[in-house]
Amino acid sequence: MELKQQAKTAVALLVILVIITGVAYPLVITGIGQGAFNRQADGSLLRDADGKIVGSSLIGQNFTAPHYFHPRPSAAGADGYDARASGASNLGPTNQLLLDAVESRAKAYRQENNLPADADVPVDAVTSSGSGLDPHISPANAYLQTGRVAKARRLPENDVMELVRQHVEERTLGFLGEARVNVLKLNLALDERFRR
Repeated sequence: MELKQQAKTAVALLVILVIITGVAYPLVITGIGQGAFNRQADGSLLRDADGKIVGSSLIGQNFTAPHYFHPRPSAAGADGYDARASGASNLGPTNQLLLDAVESRAKAYRQENNLPADADVPVDAVTSSGSGLDPHISPANAYLQTGRVAKARRLPENDVMELVRQHVEERTLGFLGEARVNVLKLNLALDERFRR
């Protein structure tokens, strides 16, 4: 008899906890998220000038055309930038595969941006982030790409440089992280301001 009573109590508690943690709590949190942080709760989606959703400000995308700013490399998935396979390469700083990839990327970056063969290359231009989906590049990386973008769009380099300056996001709270540029936001602004 006592075992039967304990089983009934356990089942009743299980049902109550499932209702609280599996139904009520998610509904409350979703309501708070939608009410107080609607844009973020919906994925921080960005739209182009025509109103079409083109991505999220939180997820990096691969831009390869010369008239766009390029993101940092990605190790997420077989071809990179795969949100279903977010992650780093996990190659250590002495791993020959990583050293070769960095050297190759630095050479390609210099050629692509018409830089001298011995020019310093920002680290975020040749290494992937921990997630492989970082939507940001450093301001130094963006400024080094302005010449290529301006030439491809037949624009004065100063105009493109000014657009980059406008899109530099300073450190969070003035001391957390580093200054950064969101590549998708910058490329959308580039398309809006300088229609091709």
